[in-house]
Amino acid sequence: MSFTEISQKLMQSVRVGLAIIDVDEMKPIFCNEYFRKWFQAEEDGSLGLLPEIVDLTNYLADLEPGTTRDMETTLKVRRRELSLTLHFSSLSSETTTLILVEVHNNTRIKEMEAMIQSYAKMVERNERDLKREKERAEKLLLNIMPKSVLQELKEFGVTAPRRFDNASVLMLDFVAFTEMSIADDPASIVSELNDIFTNFDQIVAQFGCERIKTIGDAYMAVSGLPEPNPDHALNIARAALLFKRYLEQRNKINQNAWNARIGIATGPVIGSIVGIHKYVYDIFGPAVNLAARMERRSDPMQITLCEPMAEQIKSDFRLTNLGDEDIKGFGQQTLYTLESAI
Repeated sequence: MSFTEISQKLMQSVRVGLAIIDVDEMKPIFCNEYFRKWFQAEEDGSLGLLPEIVDLTNYLADLEPGTTRDMETTLKVRRRELSLTLHFSSLSSETTTLILVEVHNNTRIKEMEAMIQSYAKMVERNERDLKREKERAEKLLLNIMPKSVLQELKEFGVTAPRRFDNASVLMLDFVAFTEMSIADDPASIVSELNDIFTNFDQIVAQFGCERIKTIGDAYMAVSGLPEPNPDHALNIARAALLFKRYLEQRNKINQNAWNARIGIATGPVIGSIVGIHKYVYDIFGPAVNLAARMERRSDPMQITLCEPMAEQIKSDFRLTNLGDEDIKGFGQQTLYTLESAI
């Protein structure tokens, strides 16, 4: 086998399209199988689709010997789109202008890049969705526990019960809610209750308090935990007064009258997450029990408190003395109503 035959076999066997073109005659001196297949070139000496893709005369007119020029293109071969890179090299010749064309099929690389890009976009989209779900879950958890408690739960997986010696609690309950809720339009009543509680949440946040929970038409808030606050009694009193004022204004323009009994108290409480599968942050202790007893002794649209709370707020608020009563678990206590700020 001659050297020429060996060279031709090598050029035919490589998986690259190869052609040597006589630019003057605009015909191939040689082209291998891949070049002919990709560019649909006939064995009779035509260049197939190549002249339709690039104007060889103008494109290669100033190509100096020993230099190269590259271009990328796409071709549709048998219903499949191929991505090709063409390298044009000028060959030295005394009599003719010869160009070596190397054609590399980058289709698989491009498809892989597109697949990787699509996968990256999918991962990015999933990460965004996961982030949104995480934020949504945290927002829901913040509705049932203070932010610092949630942070502790996220970091350690558990939270320890904590005692707070100085905290103030508000308990609120609506008068005759049961009769209202089974009226002709219970859905409307519940919608109104949701609207009221939403405004209550804004009020307690305004005064640095925490809404602990709602049970039916009952609402509980606290000040002084989980972060200690020396103004806890003042803050819970301000929130109670604004609750009352909000309901009074609402009742003037709404068909249904929402009259609340409110009790406030100060003292030690314990805060803890209760439950394993369904988390609930709750508070227990003397201040909670005393606030509940004050709420039950309140008349509609009245805020009731007793001596320990009164001592802490009497210089900032107007109080009315209701006399002494025996309070279960707390003995004889002087009761007051909270009227307004001074």
